[in-house]
Amino acid sequence: MPIENDSASLDEIESITLSHYENRATSFWQGTRDHDVSQNIESLLQALPKDKPLDILDFGCGPGRDLQTFKSLGHQPVGLDGSKAFCQMAEEFSECPVLHQQFLSLELKENSFDGIFANASLFHIPSIELARVLGQLHRALRSGGVFFSSNPRGNTEGWQGERYGHYMEIESSRAYLENAGFKVIHHYYRPEGQPLEQQPWLAIVSEALPKGS
Repeated sequence: MPIENDSASLDEIESITLSHYENRATSFWQGTRDHDVSQNIESLLQALPKDKPLDILDFGCGPGRDLQTFKSLGHQPVGLDGSKAFCQMAEEFSECPVLHQQFLSLELKENSFDGIFANASLFHIPSIELARVLGQLHRALRSGGVFFSSNPRGNTEGWQGERYGHYMEIESSRAYLENAGFKVIHHYYRPEGQPLEQQPWLAIVSEALPKGS
């Protein structure tokens, strides 16, 4: 069940979830470094200009796998993660700047990025905070910027072991995004080529509408 709007509860959610990753940083890296998310990376980049290096925020960058990919493609990625261990690993692996910031206490400059890549990260934000965080991400994007998110599908919220998750289908996801000033360009399910019931991941590409529109 969704939590009540209580700062202590939110602190506990973030602390326990981050501790899960801190305590498993090396095994997480070993288990995910070879995951193929090229479809997701291409979906973000296809919606952005092709003729210049792009400023991309990897939101929840983990140990830096996708930072390295964006960098190898000629872009200027910046990582962000709440786990100190992940931030250190990401900096060492990708040699990209990485911001150590928790999702519920972001400090992002406005109009800083052409794109934001939130791959398997946004679902850790409790529903009562999601609208606020999406608003912060919208402000961090430049006009016409693109936001990519990929999250587990579902209609539940709560603890899965030591990790808190908020799982949504496209209808709920679209409502949150549109309320935060985004326009959904398209969505798809992963892994590619499987029947829908065997595609547990929902990926969404959204454009940031002008501020105040």
